[in-house]
Amino acid sequence: MNAILFVALIVGGAAILSWPLGRYMKWAMDPTPTPGSLANRFARLFHFFGGRFTGESQNWKHYIVSMLIFNVLMFVVSFGFMAFQHHLPLNPDGQKAVEGSLIFNTAASFTSNTNLQHYSGESTFSYLSQLAALMWLQFVSAATGIAALAAMARGLAGRKDLGNFFLDLQRATFLVLLPLAIIVALLFALGGMPMTLAGAAHATTLEGIEQIISRGPVAAFVAIKQLGTNGGGFFGPNCTHPFENPTFWTNAVAMVSIILIPMACVWMFGRIVGRLRHAAVVFGVMLVFLLAKATGAVWFEQAPTQAFAGLPIEQNVGNLEGKELRFGATTGPLWAVLTTSTSNGSVSAMHDSLNPMTGLMPMIGMWLNATFGGVGVGMINMFIYIVLAVFVAGMMVGRTPEYLNRRIEAHEVKLAVIALLAHALFILGGTALFAATPWGRDTLNNTGAHGFSEMLYEFSSAAANNGSGFEGLGDNTGPWNIATGLVMLLARFIPIILPLAIAGSLAAKKPTPQSAGTLGVENATFGIMLVATIIFIGALTFFPVAALGPIAEHLQFMRSPFGEKL
Repeated sequence: MNAILFVALIVGGAAILSWPLGRYMKWAMDPTPTPGSLANRFARLFHFFGGRFTGESQNWKHYIVSMLIFNVLMFVVSFGFMAFQHHLPLNPDGQKAVEGSLIFNTAASFTSNTNLQHYSGESTFSYLSQLAALMWLQFVSAATGIAALAAMARGLAGRKDLGNFFLDLQRATFLVLLPLAIIVALLFALGGMPMTLAGAAHATTLEGIEQIISRGPVAAFVAIKQLGTNGGGFFGPNCTHPFENPTFWTNAVAMVSIILIPMACVWMFGRIVGRLRHAAVVFGVMLVFLLAKATGAVWFEQAPTQAFAGLPIEQNVGNLEGKELRFGATTGPLWAVLTTSTSNGSVSAMHDSLNPMTGLMPMIGMWLNATFGGVGVGMINMFIYIVLAVFVAGMMVGRTPEYLNRRIEAHEVKLAVIALLAHALFILGGTALFAATPWGRDTLNNTGAHGFSEMLYEFSSAAANNGSGFEGLGDNTGPWNIATGLVMLLARFIPIILPLAIAGSLAAKKPTPQSAGTLGVENATFGIMLVATIIFIGALTFFPVAALGPIAEHLQFMRSPFGEKL
């Protein structure tokens, strides 16, 4: 019962808050052109700072080019800060130079809103690298996703002018992310999270041993880490570290923050396209998948860990291995589902210690990559499934498929299929390569099905721009850093570029009047069709590797949730 109430508190609270936030985000990202309004005053300010780059209307091609140019600059600037941190200020703990492949992986990770970390932040990067490179990227990479969603929604609303990327980037950063980050950072600081630019504290224990306690501007870093579905931890243990997660209330605020903006993005999309009932159907589908995975994760984690098998220990509180004991056995699996239903990637438990079928739940989230998903891009990924669902439904009833009064034809379907195949290729191809070569096998701490799951999870996380990991891998090697870095970059921009191209193509078409045979996208029938499309595509694509990894491990140590051997 306590587990049900806790899930309801977190998911329900975020869902309620997402409604007014979605309304505000529509105002911020796509304001009505009313002379003298506050939104237009902000627009003039952004035009002043952005110069002529923000004054040009852009079609989908120009919008994509602007986005790519800016992201290249993001990568280069952050790479420079990290490469030369030992020569730069704000380095009170004297952090040294970082190895080249790790810098590439980290720059790719934070530029792509993935935040996969093959390092421990407090022992690797200076405060300047953490703030000016990594935290800055957590703002602008998240803002890129929100901007891309706003542009796609404008195209689907029938506008050939998708807006201006540089103007949208400023709107998302300064009107959406920064105000929310300030509020959440204050809540974190009040909850006991450190916020200082002083170096590590030196303390002497009661035994007379000197202890070095890392600290820093943690509250500000963690606030945007959660809100921007970034996930990169200030400390290596991420949100299992007491400085990143001091109390029950900071834990609850963090979990709500993970899914708040992704939920609000659905309502923002619905308001821009003028179809709130359609947004409600999509929101409902996403919520069903989220609750199904959360229920499965909490249920499967009720079984005791196999590490205690054969020991004279009576355990009836679930699997506590690798958990933050202050928060019990429920928070870890729920957080694992929330962080992988979005592209957040932060962790409050060791995913490598989850029971096998519990570990499958976050993998499913990253494979489907559309259960609210990342900031902005989650709804973009769901749009790909919507295109295919509309196409299949249209073929079933013998009509030309239509979405928002515009025909879905071969060109749009091909782009949607390419986006889905690319996601699967990055996961399955990368896992196969590393499972068959010493690049992967020599870095495993576990053999058999669990070791395979560790490699599968790593590429799933990189391809979904998630950033979490099983962490049973010795993944800070050249092959892992380069391979996952490339996957993160490709998997970030292909699923943004192709949907924007689809939206641009649909915007150029004449709207078709609705008739009795038109597939409605605002009813339960469409919701069921969308659920079926997602399940069939996901099952056909990923069930074989699931059977080789977590399912095989579960069958090997099959126990009921209460510990009895089956």
